[in-house]
Amino acid sequence: MEASDIKFAGSIPEYYDRCLGPFLFEPYAEDLADRAGRLRPRRILETAAGTGIVTAALARALPEAEIVATDLNPDMLAVAGSKRETRRVAFAPADAQSLPFPDGGFDLVVCQFGAMFFPDRGAAYREARRMLRPGGAFMFNVWDRLEANPASQAVAEAVAALFPGDPPGFLGRVPFGYHDKARIEADLRAAGFERVESETVARRSRGSAGDVAPGLCQGSPLRSEIEARAPDRLDEATAAALAELIRRCGDPVDAAMSAHVFTARG
Repeated sequence: MEASDIKFAGSIPEYYDRCLGPFLFEPYAEDLADRAGRLRPRRILETAAGTGIVTAALARALPEAEIVATDLNPDMLAVAGSKRETRRVAFAPADAQSLPFPDGGFDLVVCQFGAMFFPDRGAAYREARRMLRPGGAFMFNVWDRLEANPASQAVAEAVAALFPGDPPGFLGRVPFGYHDKARIEADLRAAGFERVESETVARRSRGSAGDVAPGLCQGSPLRSEIEARAPDRLDEATAAALAELIRRCGDPVDAAMSAHVFTARG
């Protein structure tokens, strides 16, 4: 994993939240919040909270629960903390691989589309297990393979085609690169989780192509990859992604999405 793969700073959080939130993340945030609600946890820890898309969904679904939301990137947490739904949430900058909380303080640990970004997933999973009270659960989702998410695939391939000698590979390498369910279950068991359940969840991604293409090209570390190759070609790359996205998925976009949801218990 490259250093730029986990950098969400500058204007990236705003693009991420405004352009990608409704299109990619909110449908799965509602799914996780619904699953969390069935468990009736009193105290929840969220890791890799990003701009608070799941945080807000959890706060709506579980108004009586105490929620602590963490992320490694202060710029992302600043957006998360500005939302009306998250006013009663406690936010703390923290690395999911080394959490600053005592053992066994939470009924539920939640992470949406964050595990793919952890350089040491074993450490992050062990920390999640350490956080849980007896009977608690670690619930998280990861994207399925890139080919099962055609809108993101269209953008990835359009940008790659602009740099044939050194194609940016962030989307396929990181957010869509950790999709093997057997591997993930093995990683969880190696971290001490004895009971692991998983489900593949299909949703639709719907939204304006004029938001989605800038969101993926400028609201994710793909931006850093483009600018590292050609600082003056970010707009060109975004335009190419927009054209290919419209060609494959229409405008407004209406495309399939697929992700895996895991629930692990010690």
